[in-house]
Amino acid sequence: MKRYKTLASCCMAVACMAALLVVLTGCSSQQSYTPPEKTPTLSSPTIGKDGTLRVGVNTDNQPLAGQPSSSSKIVGIDVDVAAALADSFGLKLEVVNVGSDAESALKEGTVDIVMGIDKSDSSTSFWKSDAYLPTAVALFSAPSNTQVPTNVVETKIAAQVSSKSAWAVTNEFDKATFSTTDDLKSAFAELASGQVQYVAADAIIGTYAAHSAGDDVHIVALMQQAGGYGVGVSDANTDLKQAVSEALATLTGNGTIGVIETKWLGTALDLSSTPLTAGATKSTDAGATVASKEPKDESEGENADGDAAPADEGTGAGDEVNAGENAVQPGDVAA
Repeated sequence: MKRYKTLASCCMAVACMAALLVVLTGCSSQQSYTPPEKTPTLSSPTIGKDGTLRVGVNTDNQPLAGQPSSSSKIVGIDVDVAAALADSFGLKLEVVNVGSDAESALKEGTVDIVMGIDKSDSSTSFWKSDAYLPTAVALFSAPSNTQVPTNVVETKIAAQVSSKSAWAVTNEFDKATFSTTDDLKSAFAELASGQVQYVAADAIIGTYAAHSAGDDVHIVALMQQAGGYGVGVSDANTDLKQAVSEALATLTGNGTIGVIETKWLGTALDLSSTPLTAGATKSTDAGATVASKEPKDESEGENADGDAAPADEGTGAGDEVNAGENAVQPGDVAA
């Protein structure tokens, strides 16, 4: 009997060692696992550099793209969408700051595509994709206020000085008590304190500013028909136009772009059912938008809090945001 007990104990020990070996092997394999690289679906001459998608952004267009003071890397919504595009093509991503001159960058072949192109801009000659990010001049208010303001009743509205939004307010609401601020952070502070009933701002920038500051606001109405930002591609590059169009449709359909919007704005931005103000409705009925009649010399810039760079997850920290594991930044590219 003692012999059987000893044998049983030995068998149990062997079984335990085997089970432990399986667990350790499993842990080791999880730690060392490297996802297989995708096979590139695009190559030259469709793109200028095999294995890499070169993407132009405007780092002055926050939160679409910008450079935190603590880092040399470019981050933002456009960078994350560009990284998702590159991933879908099985390519690495090279981010290039082309400023506001996307046209020249495409013509000179500096980049393959450009991000953050206003769909309503008729001055460009390159092809523009469907919008991957909607926007318009919007009116923000506290959650308890769902009323769309009219020009019949006196309204208190704040907007950043010398912006499209400020011009739109003065153009439509001549009975408004208008407050101009240096930045949107100050405008939303006036809303929180009850000094104004609404804040006028670009829907994307305003949502980002409010989310960064933790302000509980919502979009009540749009002061123009919603437009959006698309991807620009050289009009002669038919293969790349088709690839970008199909990839954006997939990234929109599977929720990837919605996740990116939520990361930066706190929500996936949907303006399709947002009501229009009376002025925007009249402009739409007349076949034009408020934006189309804006003065050419009007400053278009709006910012969340002065010269702040985009922040990680919209926290206001200004830290670097991971743009995707395959992202190549300008400093990583050999001269």
